[in-house]
Amino acid sequence: MKHINISDYKNIVILTGAGISKASGIPTFRDENGIYENKEIESMMTIEGFTMNPDKSWEYISKLKEAVINASPNPAHFALAALENKAKKLTLVTQNVDGLHQKAGSENVIELHGSILTTKCSNTKCSFPAFIDYNYYSSAPRCSICNSLLRPDIVFFHEYLGGREYLAKVALRDCDLYIAIGTSGTVAPASNFARGADYAGARTILVNISNNDNPYFHETIIGKAEDIIPELFI
Repeated sequence: MKHINISDYKNIVILTGAGISKASGIPTFRDENGIYENKEIESMMTIEGFTMNPDKSWEYISKLKEAVINASPNPAHFALAALENKAKKLTLVTQNVDGLHQKAGSENVIELHGSILTTKCSNTKCSFPAFIDYNYYSSAPRCSICNSLLRPDIVFFHEYLGGREYLAKVALRDCDLYIAIGTSGTVAPASNFARGADYAGARTILVNISNNDNPYFHETIIGKAEDIIPELFI
């Protein structure tokens, strides 16, 4: 396997997806046997599903939260945390909502889709503060201030990413190495990140269990993240 000398790069941006957490027991969305195999779960993870049936949505969210709370970082998470300490500059952008990068020790993390471990009021004008939440719910909880529905601080499918996407794009503007790990890189807006990095003149690499046809990846390394990442950097 070709190794990457991180001292050759001044600004590294890494995107991670569900594949990096699969070895930690977190279910993926689009792989075989992933969450999207269950059409009801797929529906409940959309903003429309949450709005129409918040009780059922919270039931599924709580099951996923339970898996997240019980999960531990795997070697890929720890390798990226160690890389952050060695690199001149590293921004870790993750599509995952499981917090495993932070649990492994990564600090400069942009949670593109938020965190399932944080709950907030669905009323954006309410003063109720977001809070770390380890509770499981069989029905939708209500805000103690305005009685609006509480919701996980995640970006549901069909929902706008907001400032998180902007922060990721800012990091890409002058990066010289971009690596997508454990993600197909085919779903917007993350599918556009390789193009942005390529435009900035960066070396772009995909690390995944399968290839894709995104022309903005210059190199592809096929394999499991937990096997590849601990051995990739020197």
